[in-house]
Amino acid sequence: MKNNTKKLIIAALMAALSCIATIIIKVPIPATGGYINLGDGIVILSGFLLGPLYGGAAAGIGSALADVFSGYAIYAPATFIIKALMAVTVGFIFKRPASFSIVRTVIAGVICEIIMIGGYLVFETFIMSYGAGALAAVPGNIIQGICGIAVSTVLIPAVSKISKKTTLNSEHTN
Repeated sequence: MKNNTKKLIIAALMAALSCIATIIIKVPIPATGGYINLGDGIVILSGFLLGPLYGGAAAGIGSALADVFSGYAIYAPATFIIKALMAVTVGFIFKRPASFSIVRTVIAGVICEIIMIGGYLVFETFIMSYGAGALAAVPGNIIQGICGIAVSTVLIPAVSKISKKTTLNSEHTN
Protein backbone atom coordinates (compact mmCIF):
# COMPACT_ATOMS: atom_id res chain seq x y z
CA MET A 1 0.00 0.00 0.00
CA LYS A 2 1.35 3.44 -0.89
CA ASN A 3 2.50 5.75 1.89
CA ASN A 4 -0.08 8.43 0.97
CA THR A 5 -2.87 5.86 1.15
CA LYS A 6 -1.69 4.75 4.59
CA LYS A 7 -1.53 8.35 5.76
CA LEU A 8 -5.02 9.04 4.44
CA ILE A 9 -6.41 5.98 6.23
CA ILE A 10 -4.67 6.88 9.49
CA ALA A 11 -5.86 10.51 9.11
CA ALA A 12 -9.46 9.30 8.76
CA LEU A 13 -9.03 7.13 11.85
CA MET A 14 -7.49 10.02 13.80
CA ALA A 15 -10.36 12.31 12.76
CA ALA A 16 -12.84 9.71 14.03
CA LEU A 17 -10.86 9.21 17.23
CA SER A 18 -10.65 12.96 17.80
CA CYS A 19 -14.40 13.24 17.37
CA ILE A 20 -15.08 10.33 19.71
CA ALA A 21 -12.60 11.50 22.38
CA THR A 22 -14.28 14.90 22.33
CA ILE A 23 -17.83 13.58 22.53
CA ILE A 24 -17.56 10.57 24.86
CA ILE A 25 -15.80 12.04 27.89
CA LYS A 26 -17.35 15.42 28.70
CA VAL A 27 -17.06 17.33 31.94
CA PRO A 28 -19.64 20.14 31.78
CA ILE A 29 -18.71 23.71 32.74
CA PRO A 30 -21.95 25.21 34.08
CA ALA A 31 -20.63 28.79 34.04
CA THR A 32 -20.04 28.76 30.27
CA GLY A 33 -22.31 26.01 28.94
CA GLY A 34 -19.23 24.32 27.45
CA TYR A 35 -17.37 21.22 28.50
CA ILE A 36 -13.89 19.82 29.08
CA ASN A 37 -12.93 16.82 26.92
CA LEU A 38 -9.95 14.66 26.00
CA GLY A 39 -9.97 15.49 22.29
CA ASP A 40 -6.93 17.78 22.52
CA GLY A 41 -4.75 14.79 23.34
CA ILE A 42 -5.77 13.22 20.03
CA VAL A 43 -5.30 16.55 18.22
CA ILE A 44 -1.69 16.67 19.46
CA LEU A 45 -1.20 12.99 18.62
CA SER A 46 -2.51 13.62 15.08
CA GLY A 47 0.12 16.28 14.45
CA PHE A 48 2.84 14.05 15.87
CA LEU A 49 1.85 10.95 13.96
CA LEU A 50 0.84 12.43 10.61
CA GLY A 51 2.74 15.70 10.32
CA PRO A 52 1.36 19.15 9.57
CA LEU A 53 -0.81 18.49 6.51
CA TYR A 54 -2.58 15.22 7.28
CA GLY A 55 -2.47 15.79 11.05
CA GLY A 56 -3.98 19.25 10.72
CA ALA A 57 -6.76 17.98 8.46
CA ALA A 58 -7.56 15.06 10.76
CA ALA A 59 -7.60 17.20 13.90
CA GLY A 60 -9.66 19.97 12.33
CA ILE A 61 -12.24 17.70 10.73
CA GLY A 62 -12.67 15.38 13.71
CA SER A 63 -12.96 18.18 16.25
CA ALA A 64 -15.36 20.22 14.09
CA LEU A 65 -17.55 17.15 13.61
CA ALA A 66 -17.65 16.71 17.39
CA ASP A 67 -19.01 20.26 17.69
CA VAL A 68 -21.68 19.54 15.08
CA PHE A 69 -22.72 16.25 16.69
CA SER A 70 -22.74 17.79 20.19
CA GLY A 71 -25.03 20.70 19.36
CA TYR A 72 -22.29 23.35 19.11
CA ALA A 73 -22.35 23.70 15.32
CA ILE A 74 -21.81 27.45 15.57
CA TYR A 75 -18.33 26.67 16.94
CA ALA A 76 -17.45 24.16 14.20
CA PRO A 77 -15.70 26.58 11.79
CA ALA A 78 -13.59 28.09 14.59
CA THR A 79 -12.87 24.65 16.01
CA PHE A 80 -11.76 23.40 12.60
CA ILE A 81 -9.25 26.26 12.28
CA ILE A 82 -8.02 26.16 15.89
CA LYS A 83 -7.57 22.39 16.13
CA ALA A 84 -5.98 22.20 12.68
CA LEU A 85 -3.50 24.93 13.69
CA MET A 86 -2.71 23.00 16.86
CA ALA A 87 -1.90 19.81 14.94
CA VAL A 88 0.03 21.72 12.25
CA THR A 89 2.15 23.27 15.01
CA VAL A 90 2.91 19.85 16.50
CA GLY A 91 3.68 18.51 13.04
CA PHE A 92 6.30 21.19 12.53
CA ILE A 93 7.75 20.80 16.04
CA PHE A 94 8.18 17.05 15.47
CA LYS A 95 9.21 17.32 11.82
CA ARG A 96 12.72 15.99 12.38
CA PRO A 97 13.02 14.65 15.91
CA ALA A 98 16.05 12.52 16.71
CA SER A 99 13.92 10.50 19.13
CA PHE A 100 10.94 10.84 21.41
CA SER A 101 11.35 13.54 24.01
CA ILE A 102 8.92 14.17 26.84
CA VAL A 103 10.22 17.75 27.06
CA ARG A 104 9.49 18.33 23.37
CA THR A 105 6.04 16.78 23.79
CA VAL A 106 5.18 19.02 26.73
CA ILE A 107 6.52 22.12 24.95
CA ALA A 108 4.51 21.25 21.83
CA GLY A 109 1.45 20.67 24.01
CA VAL A 110 1.82 23.99 25.81
CA ILE A 111 2.19 25.88 22.53
CA CYS A 112 -0.87 24.09 21.12
CA GLU A 113 -2.97 24.80 24.16
CA ILE A 114 -2.01 28.49 24.02
CA ILE A 115 -3.30 28.43 20.43
CA MET A 116 -6.51 26.78 21.63
CA ILE A 117 -7.11 29.15 24.54
CA GLY A 118 -6.27 32.23 22.49
CA GLY A 119 -8.23 31.04 19.47
CA TYR A 120 -11.43 30.46 21.39
CA LEU A 121 -10.96 33.69 23.34
CA VAL A 122 -10.70 35.68 20.10
CA PHE A 123 -13.62 33.79 18.54
CA GLU A 124 -15.91 34.26 21.53
CA THR A 125 -14.88 37.86 22.14
CA PHE A 126 -15.20 39.18 18.60
CA ILE A 127 -17.22 36.73 16.49
CA MET A 128 -19.68 35.61 19.15
CA SER A 129 -19.64 39.15 20.62
CA TYR A 130 -19.25 37.97 24.22
CA GLY A 131 -16.78 40.75 24.92
CA ALA A 132 -15.12 40.44 28.32
CA GLY A 133 -17.55 37.62 29.13
CA ALA A 134 -15.41 35.36 26.94
CA LEU A 135 -12.81 35.38 29.72
CA ALA A 136 -15.11 33.09 31.74
CA ALA A 137 -14.20 30.19 29.43
CA VAL A 138 -10.44 30.57 29.90
CA PRO A 139 -10.12 28.55 33.16
CA GLY A 140 -12.05 25.62 31.64
CA ASN A 141 -9.93 25.81 28.50
CA ILE A 142 -6.77 25.77 30.62
CA ILE A 143 -7.99 22.60 32.38
CA GLN A 144 -8.83 21.05 29.01
CA GLY A 145 -5.36 22.00 27.78
CA ILE A 146 -3.70 20.33 30.75
CA CYS A 147 -5.75 17.18 30.09
CA GLY A 148 -4.74 17.26 26.41
CA ILE A 149 -1.07 17.57 27.30
CA ALA A 150 -1.35 14.69 29.79
CA VAL A 151 -3.12 12.42 27.28
CA SER A 152 -0.63 13.15 24.51
CA THR A 153 2.34 12.71 26.84
CA VAL A 154 1.07 9.21 27.62
CA LEU A 155 0.15 8.27 24.03
CA ILE A 156 3.04 9.70 22.02
CA PRO A 157 5.78 7.40 23.43
CA ALA A 158 3.76 4.32 22.46
CA VAL A 159 2.85 5.70 19.05
CA SER A 160 6.47 6.75 18.53
CA LYS A 161 7.55 3.11 18.73
CA ILE A 162 4.84 2.07 16.28
CA SER A 163 5.57 4.87 13.79
CA LYS A 164 9.27 3.91 13.70
CA LYS A 165 8.24 0.49 12.45
CA THR A 166 5.59 1.62 9.96
CA THR A 167 7.15 4.87 8.66
CA LEU A 168 3.76 6.55 8.25
CA ASN A 169 5.24 9.94 7.67
CA SER A 170 8.14 10.37 5.31
CA GLU A 171 8.63 13.88 6.78
CA HIS A 172 9.23 12.34 10.20
CA THR A 173 12.25 10.31 11.14
CA ASN A 174 10.77 9.32 14.49
